[in-house]
Amino acid sequence: MGRGGHGIGRGFLMDKPERKARPGTLRRIAAYFKPYRLQITVVLVLILTIALLGIINPLLIKLIIDDAIRGRNLGKLTLYVVIMIVVPIVTGLLGVGQTYLNTLIGQRVMRDLRNNLYTHLQAMPLQFFTATRTGEIQSRLSNDVNGVQDVITNTATSVVANITTVASTVIAMFILSWQLTVLSLALLPVFMFITYRVGNIRRELSKQTQSSMADMSALVEETLSVSGILLTKVFGRQERSAQRFRTENQRLADLELRQQMVGRWFFMLIGTFFSIVPAFVYYLAGRIILSTPPGRIPAVTVGTIVAFTTLQSRIFFPIGQLLNVQVQIQGALALFDRIFEYLDLPISIQNAPHARTIAKEAVRGEVSFNDVSFTYGVERPIDEAAMAEGMSPADLLAEERLEEETGPIWALRDISFTAEPGQLVALVGHSGAGKTTISYLAARLYDVTEGHVCIDGTDVRDIRLESLADILGMVTQETYLFHSTIRENLLFARPDASDEDLMHATVAANIYDRIMQLPEGFDTVVGERGYRLSGGEKQRLAIARVVLKDPRILILDEATSSLDTHSERLIQAALRPLMQGRTTLAIAHRLSTILAADQILVVEGGHIVERGTHQELLRRGGTYASLYHEQFSDGRVEAQCADGVVEAAS
Repeated sequence: MGRGGHGIGRGFLMDKPERKARPGTLRRIAAYFKPYRLQITVVLVLILTIALLGIINPLLIKLIIDDAIRGRNLGKLTLYVVIMIVVPIVTGLLGVGQTYLNTLIGQRVMRDLRNNLYTHLQAMPLQFFTATRTGEIQSRLSNDVNGVQDVITNTATSVVANITTVASTVIAMFILSWQLTVLSLALLPVFMFITYRVGNIRRELSKQTQSSMADMSALVEETLSVSGILLTKVFGRQERSAQRFRTENQRLADLELRQQMVGRWFFMLIGTFFSIVPAFVYYLAGRIILSTPPGRIPAVTVGTIVAFTTLQSRIFFPIGQLLNVQVQIQGALALFDRIFEYLDLPISIQNAPHARTIAKEAVRGEVSFNDVSFTYGVERPIDEAAMAEGMSPADLLAEERLEEETGPIWALRDISFTAEPGQLVALVGHSGAGKTTISYLAARLYDVTEGHVCIDGTDVRDIRLESLADILGMVTQETYLFHSTIRENLLFARPDASDEDLMHATVAANIYDRIMQLPEGFDTVVGERGYRLSGGEKQRLAIARVVLKDPRILILDEATSSLDTHSERLIQAALRPLMQGRTTLAIAHRLSTILAADQILVVEGGHIVERGTHQELLRRGGTYASLYHEQFSDGRVEAQCADGVVEAAS
């Protein structure tokens, strides 16, 4: 597996320090706006128009005082007043249109960003998900994306609008009085520098805040799921879980407080400055008027003062917004960095340029492993899936350190076998031997490190993933059902299946009668992960789902090991029609389920150490015979599987 894709998962587990901002973030953000160039152009025209209309009324105030009133001209007074009434109405209508387009563009960009992120995550290899907490992924997709929504929807156009407003207003102010304008803007560079520093601090705090939110999402997802709450209750650890939540919640609250308070003293200073500047303007204007000799027209008139202070009040708000928005943008850039960090993860398992589609009907079903070797690499996930092979987190970390010093540690080495079309090939061995890894390589959930896995002589890497998924079906030991109806869970395998198809599939899986006993039949909601159903019922639904899919090759990852005897017999009976005529790879812990297999492969330490039929391996007296005698000491195992799946396969 590509190491770049899993180092990030390791970082989430180990709480690696946040990296610095990525280069080119602004360019990548701009690329999301590119499809909406026309709408953006219209918005910019509206912004410019609104900004120019905004300086008309202050200038009209000067004309009303210095021209119409002083000249006692009623006609001009009426004209100026009418214009002052019309301008705000037009400005308001244009503002509504601008707001609509702003929101439209922003929501479209948000939609595209969410779609790209979700699609990219769907294409990530299985190892990424075993190395990354579900809550972390959810946080990136929801909290981080939602965190940039305001910046995308409003801030970009707000910056343009405020810049346009400030520029047009400053020009008008200079026209009225350059002295008063210089006084008003004298300290602005100092404030801009301080704002930049505050923005950098806010950006770092934003990263820490989002990281804390991700930790909280992961904690909630782990402890308030059905499995998590069941584990908490049976061990009586409610208070411990609540304390963990309170601790993380307090950390998040402290970070939010710091984030909100960063620069508040500074912005209070700015607000105070903007409030007292008009006093200095009046003072300077008064000095100019008082110093003008009698009989001469002063450089600053009463109309100029009124118009200037009106413009001044108009400029202070957008300047304050621009100073504050820099802080907001810095925080948003931190979130964009986290989003792009996921979007930059390499997709290590994808269609090769020459990959081809193979029709399911044309597949014979031969599965062959040719000198296959596989290593998880140093980023092997520390998670349930990693420990499914019997290794603890400490073992995995020790393995990584050893691998860095001595080279790769092979999970599988020189695996070769062929499952002929329609055969049942069983994989047996102790936990951690590599059986599940073999099944994952067949389904191309991982790619081989060396060698080839072929279907009908074609390397699985040369088959399109969509076609491969259509060819193979898998029934795993842990059945996953969506929190939805039985019907929708079954239709996940084949959305176009009819009610008759659903009935035939569930009858074949020995679950139809049980479904009919439920109050709402196929429309019964199964609950999160199917917890409203028993283990056997969930497993039979999973089998019905695979029956609907109708694959040519079937992979059974010990579908009955955790069930009671009655449920096991029902599952075995359900598997009978499913296996008929299909090539089947079955991982078996209970040897009673594979006695009549066409070929049994004994896997030990990543190697196939024995192969043959049940009787052949017993006569050999090796590892398989030892496993057999460990499970059955009375030699009557055949009687226990009289109705088992193995008879159907023979």
